[in-house]
Amino acid sequence: MDKIWLHSYPPGVPHDVDPSQYRSLNELFEESFRRHAKEPATVCMNSWMSYGQLDEWSTAMGAYLQSLGLPPGARVAIMLPNLPQFPVTMAGVLRAGYTCVNVNPLYTARELEHQLKDSGAEAIVILENFAHTLEEVIDHTPVKHVVVASFGDLLGFWYGRWMTFAVRHLAKLVPPFKLALQGPAGPRTVVPFRQALGIGHSRSLKPADVNHDSIAFLQYTGGTTGLSKGAILTHGNVIAATLQAEAWFTPALSKIGDVRHANHIMALPLYHIFALTLELLVIRHGAHATLIPNPRDIPKFVETLKGRPFNVLPAVNTLFNGLLNNARFRQLDFSKLVLSQAGGMAASEGTARQWQSVTKCAMIEGWGMSETCAIGTNNPVTNTEFTGTIGLPLPGIDIAIKDDNGQSLPPGGTGEICIKGPNVMRGYYNQPEETAKTFTADGYMRTGDIGVMDERGYIRIVDRKKDMIIVSGFNVFPTELDNVISMCPGVLECATVGVPDEHSGEAIKVYVVRSDPTLTEDAVLRYCHDNLTGYKRPKYIEFRDELPKSNVGKILRRELRQK
Repeated sequence: MDKIWLHSYPPGVPHDVDPSQYRSLNELFEESFRRHAKEPATVCMNSWMSYGQLDEWSTAMGAYLQSLGLPPGARVAIMLPNLPQFPVTMAGVLRAGYTCVNVNPLYTARELEHQLKDSGAEAIVILENFAHTLEEVIDHTPVKHVVVASFGDLLGFWYGRWMTFAVRHLAKLVPPFKLALQGPAGPRTVVPFRQALGIGHSRSLKPADVNHDSIAFLQYTGGTTGLSKGAILTHGNVIAATLQAEAWFTPALSKIGDVRHANHIMALPLYHIFALTLELLVIRHGAHATLIPNPRDIPKFVETLKGRPFNVLPAVNTLFNGLLNNARFRQLDFSKLVLSQAGGMAASEGTARQWQSVTKCAMIEGWGMSETCAIGTNNPVTNTEFTGTIGLPLPGIDIAIKDDNGQSLPPGGTGEICIKGPNVMRGYYNQPEETAKTFTADGYMRTGDIGVMDERGYIRIVDRKKDMIIVSGFNVFPTELDNVISMCPGVLECATVGVPDEHSGEAIKVYVVRSDPTLTEDAVLRYCHDNLTGYKRPKYIEFRDELPKSNVGKILRRELRQK
């Protein structure tokens, strides 16, 4: 099929990108570190880290890891929140020729054990706040080397010490732990983060022999359909995704002038593919990231935003919602905000309208997956209003809407969104059968998302296959209902699921969080009666104080279904 979406590209956006300009991510890092050595790379709680320091510390971390005798390509787990230690460790692992395994710091012991065993990680860099979880499972994993970071390690000598003390002894956020120096498989090293840097400083980092085909990240999926799987993302995949993001965002970033002066807000966790890809774009540009260790603390987050002008704010719908419901946020200066990027979950029209009313900056929704380095489709950043679609395929990406027989459908046909491009993963780590099921005979990756493409190339997601509800033989897609009900006055958030019903097979139940405490079940049902056809109307409404969410802020329908 002709790439009809190319005709809808904003002026100046290229149709493709050239990942061959870098042999590896390491070349991208070294070019940026050299060019921007004196420029700020991150700021966290008013403590700045320059690109020169990022270069020095990541070199030391890489040299330390090499001193452990890890083989080329060894997997190193990173279990850190948004602190300067994350980019230092990430760049250090890659520059040493190893593979990053990003780990959610809030994992349970069971989830952590699975990921460490599945990835074969031999080393882990972990914040001490979460070391008690590692203690529970380390003897059942291949981990032989542990680097334990403290909160204030890279926040300056005095301020850093104070923050570490406060986190440990005032907030009491570091549960007791003991990581033995002897494991079932033999000796184990356990060293503090700053000691590891000190050892690395006394050694030389040996150049790593890596290229586009070398594995850069094992990025684990959210596990919403079972045990999480490690998507194999190569250096080539991630370089392509970084350049695709750059090409697409340039029309917005050009409003800043010199992109090196852009302030990117990193509230989404860097272990998540959405924030990780944007952080790599920040490094590519020599811009800086404002790191938010705990975005759930909305008042502190807003105080950080108040401190300096900000230009790029990526978020999931729930985080946009949380900010909008803070009175101080609505009083901020948004004159420098050029890009409000929504992703990670469906953005609701109600939230998007309110965001634009408050900030005067349109919410730009995109779509991607761990398996595609977060890149897939995006609305043009030149848009002046929310479209309700996930936009157009980005440069170098091909999207096909396929039926159950694998045949590509013409515009207007509803089917599974399938994607092909240089950013798409090689496959799932050590899971050849899952990999084979995921790719079509003509090389597209099946995403599991049901969608439709219009004649301009814009794509609208109907829903996930697994979330579809069947009411008396009619297909009902929860995302559609969520979008409609989110517009009901008095509704803050909602989530739709199917529940067993002896008459219709399944019935529709909606969980609602109210912004207006006087909102009644009858009022929601009347709104649904006015806005939804009969079989799409919910049978049950349940009000809740909050909805279950992942650490990224994604509403977990599976937990609601289980209840």
